Amino acid sequence: MKIKLQQWAKPLLASALLALLPLASHAADPVKIGFLVKQAEEPWFQDEWKYAEQAAKDKGFTLVKIGIPNGEKMMAAIDNLATQKAQGFVICAPDVKLGAAVARAAKRHDLKVISVDDQLVDGAGKPIAGIPHMGISGYEIGKQVGLGLLEEIKKRGWNLNEVGALRVAFDQLPTGRERTIGAVDALKAAGLPADNVIAAPQAKTDTENAFNAANIAFTKNPKFKHWVAMGMNDEAVLGAVRAGEGRGIRKDELIAIGIGGSQTALNEFTKPAPTAFFGTVLISPKRHGYETAANMYSWITTSQAPPAVTLTSGTLMTRQNQTELRKQMGL
Repeated sequence: MKIKLQQWAKPLLASALLALLPLASHAADPVKIGFLVKQAEEPWFQDEWKYAEQAAKDKGFTLVKIGIPNGEKMMAAIDNLATQKAQGFVICAPDVKLGAAVARAAKRHDLKVISVDDQLVDGAGKPIAGIPHMGISGYEIGKQVGLGLLEEIKKRGWNLNEVGALRVAFDQLPTGRERTIGAVDALKAAGLPADNVIAAPQAKTDTENAFNAANIAFTKNPKFKHWVAMGMNDEAVLGAVRAGEGRGIRKDELIAIGIGGSQTALNEFTKPAPTAFFGTVLISPKRHGYETAANMYSWITTSQAPPAVTLTSGTLMTRQNQTELRKQMGL
């Protein structure tokens, strides 16, 4: 049945159709998502980007990768994403206390935001409401390190009173402190004297700064017969291993367990002769990269926000189980 419009109704219908055009155009806009990380050169973040790119390929969106080593570059990157007409971004900020600045910038540009690895906080140190987060329980991951060290200590028959526990520390980052304190608490609960814990503060979270910090600590504490080492990531622990080698500490007198399961750890495992780098708690960059990017895509296209907080777990990976474990985790 044909409906004949009155002459006076035609202009109204035309106006209504024109009003809908911007909405239709917006809905058809290609999805563009930023992925901002604080240390783009680190293997962990390289892996996150790799898996985020896989999500972009699978879902059909454009991924914009930007390194943000400081607050100024972070703010410029957010402005840049807005200029590129992105709809949202995933971020691991150079300083979690920049959370309020991130939230303001995202709101100003009408960008959705998800934090990854390090949770953004406000001036009072509280998590920013409205910014979903995927990270790990730093303290629990640290406890896994401590329990792994204890198991190996028992296998070697060491006396805990003769063991020095080197804590390569980066306490200005909450998750960094949580990881190392978790490891220390596990050791102390098993009987390690509190005075045997030696803090070695590092200026940055890379191997060179960890090496410098650990070298000083080893030099100042020659009394210990054995050593264990922990840090916030694989790079920190590798720095301790290299410093131990430089101080003449035999590889069978130092047990070091990192966090991350990064290429740094894999490089140590593939060396012909084992080093003091005993293991690493493998956390999945695939989830942190792929899942956050995919969650952002769903949020943009369906308006369904991801969970407020998602915490991932880890598994101790050693030279012996690395191949099978990485296969199980799709790495």
